[in-house]
Amino acid sequence: MEDHQPQRVRVERRPVDEAESRAANGPDWDRYADEYQATHGEFLGDAGFLWGPEGQREDDLRALGDVRGKDVLEVGSGAGQCSRWVWTQGGRGIGLDLSHRQLQHSRRIDEQTGIPVPSVRATATSLPFVDDSFDIVFSSFGALQFVSDIDVCLDEVTRVLRAGGRFAFSITHPTRWMFPDDPTTAGLTASQSYWDRTPYVEIDDESGDVSYVEHHRTLGDWVDLLASRRYRLARLLEPQWPADHDRVWGGWSRARGLLTPGTAIFVADLD
Repeated sequence: MEDHQPQRVRVERRPVDEAESRAANGPDWDRYADEYQATHGEFLGDAGFLWGPEGQREDDLRALGDVRGKDVLEVGSGAGQCSRWVWTQGGRGIGLDLSHRQLQHSRRIDEQTGIPVPSVRATATSLPFVDDSFDIVFSSFGALQFVSDIDVCLDEVTRVLRAGGRFAFSITHPTRWMFPDDPTTAGLTASQSYWDRTPYVEIDDESGDVSYVEHHRTLGDWVDLLASRRYRLARLLEPQWPADHDRVWGGWSRARGLLTPGTAIFVADLD
């Protein structure tokens, strides 16, 4: 869940390939990791599993099902909070993230809590595991919307997931692509096409380098991606904003969340 924009950037909408996306987003998360953990760490919990800014937790949603005795991979694990929760529930959680600094925070929390999460620095498009390694693969806002080669990513997830396994992930709700990333009521006015899949790109004004990339797929795109790989969609969750929840997280807020969904959670089983 990204909720910042560098001080001096210009925004473009243009095609961006996987190499450029990765070169931008890895360093971006390295720069932002300290602020992210300081701002959101308490809300996330050191061994907590949060699915989105609305505050819905896996303890309540049970999107992964029973993790006891299961091998579980988190793609885009950040500081490992969700995977650490998996260990508290009797599962064997492993974290994977592109950001070196986020993984340093994971090691810090490992030592503070005494709940170590085995973690690896790698990409969602090249998972460093043998075939049929995991019973569950999940990503909580961690990776999928930052990946250009989404077909490669899902092929990799399918490769490492055992038959009958579960793949669950949360992303910014695709309908949010129509609206400005503004937590005020100004963010409720549609300003671009839902069907425009051109990536959102931030360019650093000083260096001219791409500093952040996000990719958009529609709900139908995600369903097709899953169905073409023998997944059965078990649940599609669109968490409602709790009436008493006042936290602002980037473009997520009570003003917007009471009227339109901000998060989509897909839960799919591999046949």
